[in-house]
Amino acid sequence: MNLLRIFGVFLLLLSILSCEWSNGKKRSPLLDKPIVYHRPDSLENVIRDSIEKNIESFNSSDSGQSSLRNFPILKAVYEQNNFHRIWGRDSLFFERADSFFALIRGAENYGLFPMDYHAERLHPLMDSLRKKQFHRHAGLWSRADLLLSDAFISFAHDLHLGRIPADSVTLNPDTVVTDEFYRLLFVQLADTLPRAVLEKLEPPHPGYRDLKMALPDFLKKMDRTEFTYIHFPVADSFLFQQQLFKRLEEGGYTKGTDSLSGKEKLKTVVRKAQQALGLKEDGKPGVQLIRQLNATGPEQFRRIALNMDRYKHFPDSMPVTYILVNLPAFSLSVYDSGRVILESKVIIGKPQTRTPILNSRISNLITYPQWTVPYSIIFKEMLPKIRRDIDYLRRENLMVVDKNDNLVDPYSIDWNKLGKHHFPYLIRQRQGDDNSLGVMKFNFPNRYSVYLHDTNARGLFARSDRALSHGCVRVQSWDTLARFLLIRDSANISVSRLQDWLDREEKHHIPLRRKVPVYFRYFTTAAKDNGRIEFYDDLYGEDNRLMIRFLSRSGPILQRGQ
Repeated sequence: MNLLRIFGVFLLLLSILSCEWSNGKKRSPLLDKPIVYHRPDSLENVIRDSIEKNIESFNSSDSGQSSLRNFPILKAVYEQNNFHRIWGRDSLFFERADSFFALIRGAENYGLFPMDYHAERLHPLMDSLRKKQFHRHAGLWSRADLLLSDAFISFAHDLHLGRIPADSVTLNPDTVVTDEFYRLLFVQLADTLPRAVLEKLEPPHPGYRDLKMALPDFLKKMDRTEFTYIHFPVADSFLFQQQLFKRLEEGGYTKGTDSLSGKEKLKTVVRKAQQALGLKEDGKPGVQLIRQLNATGPEQFRRIALNMDRYKHFPDSMPVTYILVNLPAFSLSVYDSGRVILESKVIIGKPQTRTPILNSRISNLITYPQWTVPYSIIFKEMLPKIRRDIDYLRRENLMVVDKNDNLVDPYSIDWNKLGKHHFPYLIRQRQGDDNSLGVMKFNFPNRYSVYLHDTNARGLFARSDRALSHGCVRVQSWDTLARFLLIRDSANISVSRLQDWLDREEKHHIPLRRKVPVYFRYFTTAAKDNGRIEFYDDLYGEDNRLMIRFLSRSGPILQRGQ
């Protein structure tokens, strides 16, 4: 019986050690060491030696092979600590270890993935070390400590900076943090539990806070079934059909269609899915069907996680007053002292002519602006129409001027001889209510030549899909926005004077002395006042691109209890 018990312990230990440190060729020296039990008085020294030897081993190996994601920082932290354990002593874990592992298990509540923080390794390892037969195994204690520390660094990084890299418009000054930043976090663990240390690193932005508050209810109701993701728009038609049919099969839409084959079967199955999802039943797998099929619980959670990361690119302290344009939501919000005081529908750029992500400050307003048509629009859209019918210019309220701003008779021009390499004119739209810019334009410096403005096609604000422009942002409540900016700039131009100019249809340039920051951003999820999380279309495919690159390593969402 004793032999059987010893043999059982050996097999359990072997199964734990078989979870390798590395993802590839090299293995930790721990895997090759025999099982050794140590006297209680020498255990701590042996664990310390084991930690030091493992760090030395990883220091001399290819770091790309290591499952320790933060080795250089770990090395600095443990050297500072003289290679002593951080998460336990003797044969016990400190309270901070249990507290932090509970945080890892609940990482989804922060828009994070437990598997990114060694959850699948730490769970059996920590359970085993609580059993008496493993209390004195130095190798396991060493491994648990290093994994917990590595997970702590990753958790801190992802809470503070996110997993997606900072881009050219990030406003967070801490895009690169030093080893000292993480070392001080470990110092705080001496008298503070991990939750308090880590939660101080989260962004204070209201959008992030609201998503986090809504997450527990979303997770409670989430169907965690993983379905085939359908990549769309189509890059490979054969792969698309494979993914589509597999997803339809997983959804139960192929039942009763075994007697059909080929295109007829696919069309029938697509119709069944469209009927079930409340879409037009035409048998064609369009964008709305694909979006709904892809909107599974795990996929929606990944999108929430991605958008929470986007808020980490804002600074800890935003300006008192600023304008935020959320492109996928087709919305503009004016924030003042942490509150939204103005909201407006907007029209943004089509996927072919995207509105860019940017930071700037509104510097001036123009009443009854004149639109100078960009050359890109002239060559792509206008020139072919003008060649067919010169009267197109009159119908669209357009005039032709030369480089000296002299008016040119369009009938005197041979339009067939003009093109990208020879076009010595400008095309402008006369000011007035028929102008594409409407009666108000808000300027801010940027390298894309985009701005906020009114529009002469105000009926388009009634549409749900408002990705319709060439890149500029059309604002439905332009008048309210203009009044707010002038009141804020009180000593400059009065609101009554602005109204007089508008009534007289006069063009005026109004500089702002108190320039207002404006941010164009791409958030595809938002928490509403009722706690429900709303999802917006990934208009420009940015969610899909970033998830493929930066969230795919997280794998499937863990089932509760794992």
